[in-house]
Amino acid sequence: MRRFNLAVLAALTLGAGLTAVPAHAGEVRAGEAHAPLGIANCTAGACHFDVPAGTYDVKVLLGGDADSSTAISGETRRSLLPATAAPAGERVARSFTVNVRTPEGEPTGAEGSPGLDLVIGGTAPALADIKVTPARHARQILLVGDSTVCDQPGDPYSGWGQQLPQYLRKGLSVANYADSGESTVSYLASPQLWGTVQPLIRPGDLVLVQLAHNDKTTDGATYRANLETLVAGIREKGGEPVLVTPIVRRWFNSDGTLNNNTALLVNGLGVDHPAVIRSVAADNGVPLIDLTARTKSLVESLGTEGSKALYLYNEKRDNTHTSVQGATVYAGLVRDELLAQHLVPEGLVRAE
Repeated sequence: MRRFNLAVLAALTLGAGLTAVPAHAGEVRAGEAHAPLGIANCTAGACHFDVPAGTYDVKVLLGGDADSSTAISGETRRSLLPATAAPAGERVARSFTVNVRTPEGEPTGAEGSPGLDLVIGGTAPALADIKVTPARHARQILLVGDSTVCDQPGDPYSGWGQQLPQYLRKGLSVANYADSGESTVSYLASPQLWGTVQPLIRPGDLVLVQLAHNDKTTDGATYRANLETLVAGIREKGGEPVLVTPIVRRWFNSDGTLNNNTALLVNGLGVDHPAVIRSVAADNGVPLIDLTARTKSLVESLGTEGSKALYLYNEKRDNTHTSVQGATVYAGLVRDELLAQHLVPEGLVRAE
């Protein structure tokens, strides 16, 4: 086993038996210089860092005397680090970048707690050390979407955007501004949504747009115009728009295929949302993640029974919203497309 310096050894000793500390320990205020915040801000199962809104790099050292498996989530149930194994007596280092903001989850939802909150989970969690520092040159992926994308506040719901951060390494953060119940019409009209997101876009940022599920009464011309407005607004700020077709609804025909209207997002006016998105992407030179096609293929391959676990059918008889399992699988599909289309560097994405 490689040797650690005295400072790290001290942190490992503390990590073996964490005790509660005051919430203000290691407090950071904007404009002040401080050493990296560390494990003194943690209890046995959680860490709180009193930091202002911003983007932060988190480096963790995992492992203990016994075999361990540790996962980390934060803020409004965002998955930030997948289950990571460490053999007994060994330490495994991992890093990720996290967005801290208010409200911390859905933009029109509850504010949440100030600062950065992390939950240390997994089947056998062991946090040996942690350091939190302001991110200097992190690239953002901003998400514009609906309830199938957003940071869902409570079990058993989860949006794919809520699970996407676990697939990313240090240097690439997710700022999820998806919000339940939103259409292209309502998203563009809201100061809390588009009025907040557009000013945050920096040159080089990716902005993934998936809005369709709630455009049930939006006619085709308006829907297309709204998508083009979003694309133009992203480009105006120097960002790179990526259009995402919506995840399918779990509605089967008797032959085991998905229903052409309800499942594949054709609204009551006959507007084929995925087809319009594909057309706008092609006509405007915008990268396209065809999540409708990817999720359709997966759901049909699993069949009527196997696909239930991806959605909340068993819990809520819900064939639209995804479970944590489904959101994680669908986030993996988005990760795969980001890599395949060279939209993000391979070195900033976790393969596992």
